[in-house]
Amino acid sequence: MVGEVLADRYEVEELVGAGGMSSVYRAHDRLLDRKVALKVMHQHFGEDPEYVERFRREARSVAALSHPNVVTVIDRGEHGGRQFIVFEYIDGENLKQLIQRRGQAPVKTALELAGQIAQALSFAHQQGLVHRDVKPQNVLLNGDGTAKVTDFGIARSLDVQHGMTQTGTVLGTSDYIAPEQAQGQNVDEQTDIYSLGVVLYELLTGEVPFPGESFVAVAMRHINEPPPPIRDKRPDVPPRVEALVQKAMAKEPRDRFRSMAEFCAAMDACLAELSTGEHAVPAPRPHRRGPSPWPIVLALLVLIAIGGGIAYWALHRSSNSPSGAPHISGGTTVHLSSPTAYDPYGKPPGEENNSEAPNATDGRGSTYWETEHYRATFAALGKPGVGLILRAPNAIKLAQLGVATATPGFRAVVEAGDSQSGPFTPISSSMSVADGSIFKVNASSAHQYYVLWITQLPAGSQSVRINEIRATGS
Repeated sequence: MVGEVLADRYEVEELVGAGGMSSVYRAHDRLLDRKVALKVMHQHFGEDPEYVERFRREARSVAALSHPNVVTVIDRGEHGGRQFIVFEYIDGENLKQLIQRRGQAPVKTALELAGQIAQALSFAHQQGLVHRDVKPQNVLLNGDGTAKVTDFGIARSLDVQHGMTQTGTVLGTSDYIAPEQAQGQNVDEQTDIYSLGVVLYELLTGEVPFPGESFVAVAMRHINEPPPPIRDKRPDVPPRVEALVQKAMAKEPRDRFRSMAEFCAAMDACLAELSTGEHAVPAPRPHRRGPSPWPIVLALLVLIAIGGGIAYWALHRSSNSPSGAPHISGGTTVHLSSPTAYDPYGKPPGEENNSEAPNATDGRGSTYWETEHYRATFAALGKPGVGLILRAPNAIKLAQLGVATATPGFRAVVEAGDSQSGPFTPISSSMSVADGSIFKVNASSAHQYYVLWITQLPAGSQSVRINEIRATGS
């Protein structure tokens, strides 16, 4: 298909992957001038209504999942009798390739990656969808540490009664298949929890727990055998992390975590323990002879206390005192006014400390708009995002947007639209925002409404503060 143009829009450039049901190509979207990924069903499946419906269901299912850790569906169509789905293009490797290239991941990295996958799956479960084929090959890495789950090709609604893949049909990949799935029993979110437990096992050890020569041989091991202990292969893994994986991979679904959100919380607790070093066992101190060291120790403690107080004061002052107005050089200053919070996923929608929003453009760095406080699990909000809508005096092309913040480290993107109620389209790259960060805006047309769309919290923080926003036009 390389060289063909699908739907008079998508120019196929290169084959990047192939599976049993479809192939994936990199393509150029002529309409929006960007790279996209095309998933095209193999020709011989196009004559089977069951496979066609499954393929269409994937497009519908994923289109409903707007989450930073899920690959976005852009379009769906048919070309020459072949069904295709258009996804955002992720320029990076998949998680399986990373494991094969690097082997065992650091414990912290393994937990962070698994946590991002869990966030995506938890969101899918909340929308009533279970993935059923969780594996490293279906996790794409975009180069900045963000994991994106893809390939919901055999996903199934949690409340389906008369679908195509009922009890007795075995689907999935044997290395990561849950025991109940291998036996053709009903599946639910517990199935995804088991498979993600296997992925975390592989991240930590560099190998799958049950290798085998055939699908049946591996599936039987998942059904009958306990996974080999992780600490036998890698003693530096904390016992609590090993216990977490064992719980996720319990043979009986009722013995696993009650939900993917609970699995997330357990990984979050393990990460917190790692950061404080609580799992470490202190080495025995040698017996000392001679004069007592305590007078010197006490003096040092006093100095440390004084220094710590000074450091805390400086840090506290710094963390709550941003640079003021972000400095932007070049371009014409654009006064963005009437800011309001933008939270389409809130309860009720739109409410996110709206009364504080004007502080973000009042010209004073000491005032701020702050998001609601979220229980931070791997810096995730628990929803696709939240942000601020800003209005320009008239329709204009922005060139730059600068942000002053007392909570650096959050991720955000600039979006634009022609109405305060949306829709909004990204016009910048997603970036980790520091105090004084400048977004380079690439708007193809003029807009009056712009959104600073926040998708991740800073590490260790439960909210984001926006002290001041400045912008220039082209």
